[in-house]
This record gives sequence, structure tokens and C-alpha cells, in this order.
Amino acid sequence: MVKINENYLKLPGSYLFSEVARRISAYTGAHPEAKIIKLSIGDVTRPLVPAVTQAMHRAVDEMGTAEGFHGYGPEQGYPFLREAIARFDYAERGVDIQPEEIFVSDGAKSDCGNIGDIFGTDNRVAVCDPVYPVYVDTNAMAGRAGEYSQQQGRWDRLLYIPCVAENGFYPAPPAERAELIYLCFPNNPTGAVATREQLKAWVDYANANGSVILFDSAYEAFITRPDIPHSIFEIEGARTCAIEFRSFSKTAGFTGTRCGYTVVPMELERGGARLNSLWNRRQTTKFNGVPYVVQRGAAAVYTPEGRAQIMENIGYYRRNAQVIREGLAGTGLECFGGVDAPYIWLRTPEGMGSWEFFDWVLDRANVATTPGAGFGPSGEGYVRLTAFGGAEDTRQAVERIRTALQGG
Repeated sequence: MVKINENYLKLPGSYLFSEVARRISAYTGAHPEAKIIKLSIGDVTRPLVPAVTQAMHRAVDEMGTAEGFHGYGPEQGYPFLREAIARFDYAERGVDIQPEEIFVSDGAKSDCGNIGDIFGTDNRVAVCDPVYPVYVDTNAMAGRAGEYSQQQGRWDRLLYIPCVAENGFYPAPPAERAELIYLCFPNNPTGAVATREQLKAWVDYANANGSVILFDSAYEAFITRPDIPHSIFEIEGARTCAIEFRSFSKTAGFTGTRCGYTVVPMELERGGARLNSLWNRRQTTKFNGVPYVVQRGAAAVYTPEGRAQIMENIGYYRRNAQVIREGLAGTGLECFGGVDAPYIWLRTPEGMGSWEFFDWVLDRANVATTPGAGFGPSGEGYVRLTAFGGAEDTRQAVERIRTALQGG
């Protein structure tokens, strides 16, 4: 009889956002008259900008000609996109990243999960708590997480580093050793950011322990303060201990188009092997590359017109974040994030549980949130709200919550 990967049987319930969607569907099924405003899943609502769609149209026309047709492309990404990324995302910030260190993919979520393929299953993994569920679940699927405790809401082999209000939602390097370290800044879900000094402490820890930092900077475009680093590679020593993931999803609205990239420096070696070569081997074996049309659209993000247009969209979402943060803080609720990130981390009132508050807001205000408990034990007592909705929906959602809290 065939044997299955029994690690899947250890996973608790369903994936967080699938459960959120299920509960919303159940509620709307019982209340068909309700108009639900979703401040839950971090999906963008602004359309692709003209520079991107025009580039994609031109690429489609190319594909319809014998001269311009593209079949299988390079699994690592076309040179025109890798070179644009190296120039505009890194060189302009004084960071030396070569095109050969960049691997174009179908998104940061995929790469954050797939990167484990090049590491042994006996490595100890450290995660921030609360944490983006993909980091935890994919390591559990691979067998690195051990056993799950329903009572404690955690895996026994993972090293959870609490990120709570008392430490500014920032994880300090632990006394224990961890070989793989997931960091995400600006953070999903708390909206916290990291200073250069804070990241330098992690880089020093990783180099001293032979660890690898898996740095998710998918939300770097939302940073507003000039002293906050956008990349782990702005930190001295990071090239020998870090891998970085980025995405066009939130930066340029590619959630439905799918494109991102991972940076693996040539200097990064572990176990006598260059990790750039291992990741290249993995990608060329398991991945056929991002479609030519999509990569042409992504490259257009770096044109003068494209950059101006996507920054206009990012400004739109930043204003939404301000509306949420200021509107709910005005009711006396504690709100965090929403300044250098598109997420607001809201402490639930009167000691309500995360899922309890989720149900309460859904029923009383017809607004969907994301329960903090779904992001880890330290997320209990919080909910995450996203600024990626429409401006009018965002304003209405805040007003509905305010009214519900006031007993209206």
C-alpha cells in the first residue's frame, strides 16, 4: 500500500485564510442581505497600472508572430527583468546584487515555502510569533516542525520568538541556536518594521551560528521613513547569511498575475555547497519559469511611467491604512502598524478572543477581519485589518465598526 506524507495529517484544521473564507461564506449564506466588507485577506483592489497592461499587450502581440514567439523561457527569469530588478531595487539603494543572484518566480509565497527543499529536515527553524502561516505550515509539511499541540497552539520543534507590544513587536535573537530563521519586515501581520541596528544583530547571530536568514520583504514598497532599510542586503554581512524574497503582488497589483523573485547571493555557502547553485538546481528541475507576457509586465514596473503609477496606487493604500488606524484608535482601541506597512494590528476590546471578535464584528458590523490567533500563540487577542480595499469600502468599514462598538 502506498505511504503518504503523514506530516500533512498533523496540520491543525485548514489554512488560516481558507477558514476565514469559509466562515464568511457561512455567514453570508445565512444572511444573504448582508453586504460584507472584507478587511481580511491581503488582496489588492486597484487594477494593474497602464504601463504594465500596455507592456503585456505588446508582449501578447509578439507571441502571435513567428519572430516574437517565446516558448520555454529561462527558469531563472529573462535577463531583461533580472537586470531591471538588480538596477532599480538594489543598485539605486547602494546594494550590489547581480542578475545571476536573482530568480524570478510566481510569487514570494511559493518561494518561502519551496526554499526548504534545499535544506535538511533536521534544521531547527525560528519564526516570529505571530507569523505568516506559510512559514510554519510548509516546515510542518516537510517534517521540521515536530508535533502540534492543540492546547498550546504551537509545534514542539519550532522556536517561537514572541513579538508583542512589550517588545515593540520585534524579535531579538534568541539564546538558543536556530539554523533557519524567518524574518518578515515590514511585518505581516503586525505591521512592525526593523531598524538597521536590529537587523544587524540578526545578521551577526546568523553568521556566528552558521544560520540562514530567510527574509521576506514583500511589503518594502510601503516603507515611508528614510532610515528604515528596504532589504536585508543593506546590512553589512548579510550576503554570507541571508536569502531575500520579494513580490510584485502588493507592490504592483500582481496578486492575480503572479510574479516575484528570490535573491540568493553567491557568497552564501553552507555544508560546503553554494546555496545559489542548489536553488538553481531546484528551480530548473521543478519550475518552468514565469510566462514571458507576465515578465514583460513586471519589467514595465521599472519604467518611469510604471514607477510613478504604482507609487500612486501604494499611496492610495497608505491613505486607507491611515483611515483605519486613526478611525479605530479614535474609539479607544489600541492600533499598531499601518504606517510603514499596509496592515493594522488591532488589540481586541475587553479581553475578547481573536475568533470571538472576528465573529462579533462580522455579525454586528458586517466587516471581515483576520483573527490574530491564526498567526500563532502571541496573536491571540488581536485581529489584522488590511488597507488593500477600496477607499469608500474602507471608510464605511471603519464607521460600521465604530458604530457597533458604541452599541449602535
